[in-house]
Amino acid sequence: MGPNRKALRTTAVGAVSATVIAGSALGLAPTAQAAPDVVRFVDITGDGGTVLKANVVTPANADGSRSHPLIVLPTSWGFPQIEYLVPARALADSGYVVVSYNVRGFWQSGGQIEVAGPRDRADASKVIDWALAHTPADPDRIGMAGVSYGAGISLLAAEHDKRIKAVAALSGWGDLTGSIYSGRTQHLQAGALLHGAATLTGRESPETRQVFDDFFASRLAREQELLDWGKKRSPTTYVDELNRNGTAVFLAGGWGDTIFSPNQSADFYERLTGPKRLEFRPGEHVTPELTGLFGLPNDVWTNTRRWFDRYLQGRDNGIDREQPVQLRSRSKGGYEGYPDWKSVGADQRKFELAGSATIRANVDSGANGGVLFLTGVLDQVARIPPMAYVPLLPRRWAAVWQSGRHTTAQQVRGTATLHTTLTPTKESGTFVAHIYDVGPLGVGKLVTHAPYTWHGRTPGVPFTVDLPLYATAYDVPAGHRLALVVDTVDPLYIEHNPSGAQLTFSSPADDPSHVSVPLREQ
Repeated sequence: MGPNRKALRTTAVGAVSATVIAGSALGLAPTAQAAPDVVRFVDITGDGGTVLKANVVTPANADGSRSHPLIVLPTSWGFPQIEYLVPARALADSGYVVVSYNVRGFWQSGGQIEVAGPRDRADASKVIDWALAHTPADPDRIGMAGVSYGAGISLLAAEHDKRIKAVAALSGWGDLTGSIYSGRTQHLQAGALLHGAATLTGRESPETRQVFDDFFASRLAREQELLDWGKKRSPTTYVDELNRNGTAVFLAGGWGDTIFSPNQSADFYERLTGPKRLEFRPGEHVTPELTGLFGLPNDVWTNTRRWFDRYLQGRDNGIDREQPVQLRSRSKGGYEGYPDWKSVGADQRKFELAGSATIRANVDSGANGGVLFLTGVLDQVARIPPMAYVPLLPRRWAAVWQSGRHTTAQQVRGTATLHTTLTPTKESGTFVAHIYDVGPLGVGKLVTHAPYTWHGRTPGVPFTVDLPLYATAYDVPAGHRLALVVDTVDPLYIEHNPSGAQLTFSSPADDPSHVSVPLREQ
């Protein structure tokens, strides 16, 4: 079944409005603080002669007698060139030359949106060339950083330009198609946000427009083209170059990021062999670092500066001696340190899914992942995740399994995995798996979820499904249960269930179905 066009338009308008409001606020806040003697607005010639609008912030004591480390900041998707003025000034106060530029295709910069394609990578190198020629920047001490789109471009640029010694990628991606097409399922609201913001604030290239059209229209005949397009724009594709360059890489993101899930960032982190650090906190896409753009206290930007201080200025600030994986639970404050991602949730507990269950498709049972941005922000600020009253979920459209009551608190950390046997009545379909923390009154709070789509299966023939759910850090109180709820409709995703489809989940004796839940060792 294709996407609901009315819902798509509504989501796009809401997403674009959020982008405009955020961009407008950024346009007001930094300007009032900008010091004219240290900030310059310039035009930089990018790849192919494309003009990139940029601003340059230099240390107040820069007199040309000595060089300073350089940090280049590409803007986020749909944001104007003044996005980073506040953190740029803070970095300049610490001795950095900072050049922020509006990526091609957006706002007043020239060119078209190519979604971190080869020209975007080449633009980053051109900006570095310009900075070395027009500022007191040190060619041996160059870093890049960015939020969201700027994060992905920074990683890709570092993989193709050996001059870049350190990167801070905030709310970015390692695998582009693995983010918005995970489980072979189109992330509807995420795609609507990106397409809507691009339409309002920029100019899509014909190729980009075609990709979005194919994405929303579910054109399976062009699926391989989509995968190839995303692979060329995924830092994980070129990770060997990053390792060969020895680039110091800092990654940070939110547990509830509905655009770039934590799974793909964690997988990318594990493939890095040079200096590296990974941080996850409660929050949606870009919300963990958002307050830092306004100059408010923010751990992400504090550690970004510490990272550059260590690897561009050589300051012994101890960040390289801390546990490289730092996590904050969605349920409580404080950070937990781990030596690597594999150590997160090292205690895997299996919960058996006994018996079989048959559900009908095409109806939202009430179990879902929430709404783009709103859900993640509520979870981050008020610790209110999406909820469902599990006893009343209609079993006609939702399959439900529950564990026994836990006598002690269960600290879920990392990636839970569903293993089951599925028998569909149609050759294509989609289901969404949710894990809930269910209290004594039956109210379930969403711990994690993930979608799964298949095509070309023989109706009536069972097949095995292994589905990793989105990584998280959530504490289940003592006396609560864990529940697995599976249904077929979620507003976050495009579903592919033909009318009248039914799905049967079973647990063969020789291959029992289960959920593997990662728990923190206590």
